[in-house]
Order: sequence, then C-alpha cells, then structure tokens
Amino acid sequence: MKRSISILYLTVLVGLSSCNTEKKKDTISSHKKEETLKNGDAQSETKLMDKADSLVLKTIAAHGGELYDTANYKFRFRDKNYSFHNKPGGYTYTVTGQKEGKEIRDVLENGTLTRTVDGTENELSPKDVVKYTEALNSVIYFATLPYKLNDAAVKKSYEGQTTIKNQDYEALSVTFAKEGGGNDHDDKFMYWINRDTNTIDYLAYSYETNEGGVRFRSAYNPRTIGGIRFQDYINYEAPIGTPLSELPELYEAGKLKKFSKIETEDVTVIED
Repeated sequence: MKRSISILYLTVLVGLSSCNTEKKKDTISSHKKEETLKNGDAQSETKLMDKADSLVLKTIAAHGGELYDTANYKFRFRDKNYSFHNKPGGYTYTVTGQKEGKEIRDVLENGTLTRTVDGTENELSPKDVVKYTEALNSVIYFATLPYKLNDAAVKKSYEGQTTIKNQDYEALSVTFAKEGGGNDHDDKFMYWINRDTNTIDYLAYSYETNEGGVRFRSAYNPRTIGGIRFQDYINYEAPIGTPLSELPELYEAGKLKKFSKIETEDVTVIED
C-alpha cells in the first residue's frame, strides 16, 4: 500500500514538473515571439528611415547638391530683399525692407539675429528675436528646398508611392525634433518627389500657430540659376484637420481653395 502511494506521489510530481516545464517553454516561446515582432518592427522602421534618407539625398542632388554648401544668392520676395550665404560651418541670412520710410535690415548669422534701422542697431526683446529669426529662417527654408531636409533636427519617414496627375511620386513625411526644431517644431510636412526627376513637385504642411492651418503647394516656374534649382508655388488652403496624405487627391479633384502664390523673384548669384 505504501509502495502504491509512493508511486502515485511520484507520478503526480512528474506530471506537475512536466506542466511547469511546458509553461516555461510557452512563456519563453511567447517572449521570443514578442522579441521577434519587436525586432521586425524595428528593422522595418530602420528600412523606412534608410529609404527616407536615401530619397532626401537624391532630391538634394537633383536640386543643386553640393553647390548648396557654398551657395551665395539674393532674391526678392513680397517686397523685401533677401540673401543667403552658406559657408563651411556657418551661414548668413539677410532681409531688408521698408517700414514707415525707414530701412529695416535683419542679419541672421549662425543663429544670432541683429536688427538695424537706418543703419543703427536696434535692441529687440527676446520674443521679437524669436519672431524675426523664425520669419527669416522660414523664407530661406522654402526658397532653398530641399537643402534643409538633411538637418539634424529633421525627422523624416518614407510614406510609399502614389500618383498625382498621372505622374508617379514617392512620398516623404517630415517633423522636427523639439531641440533644434524651433518654436514651430510641432509643424508637420509632406513632400511628393517625382520618381523620374527626383524633384519636389508638391508639398504640404500643417501648423499649430495662429489658430492653425493646412496648406498644399504645387510647384511651377522651375529654373536653374548657378547650378541650383529654384521654383515658385501655388499655395492652396485645406480645412484644418485634413490629413496631409489626402491633399493630392483633393487637389486633383479641384476641392482645394487657391490661397496665394509663393514667388521668389530676381534670383541672382552674388559673386564673392
């Protein structure tokens, strides 16, 4: 009888041990599956990032490539005169305009803004420094697209292929890191890059400042000056909240409202 009980006891122990082993195997297997999925997602995300980086490099090359690194140009935009001079390790941007009969000139050199009024330096509040810095940066950013898409603060993602007006495009989404992305780091952008020419033919963005907005731009009047491509844009307005990815379809359907024209005029190379 004792021997029978012992055998039964051992059988139960073996059974419990077997169950625990199976549970451990299931747990380990489950963890491995989770790790595999996570690794797969990470690899997929890395591939998309690599694709985005590769696409940006091709696009920059198509618009001007290494010439951007030492570019020195001036142009006119909305009754103001602008210039940008890129140098190894730095840059200088300027804007000059008239207000109440006085000449106002802003110079942004390597992130430091100086304003002069009729040649005399004018002290600005910290708030105004940010305001005028971002205004000047914005104009140069769009005038020199896609040059700044490779900045450290830019977070880009490949969004696949699409067709706009029977032309094939590759889509790229862009956001900005909080550090280095300015006060408008919450803005979101999309670019549609022509698969045949690697040029930016369309772009869109949404912004949160001044009650927010959504814009879609169609490029026209492309011209190459001193080896760098410049182009103008027709600016369309879309309802706030419209996903940027849906804008090309709305554009083709004629459902976007024409808002303005973005024209960089009298673009000229400044000879050193």
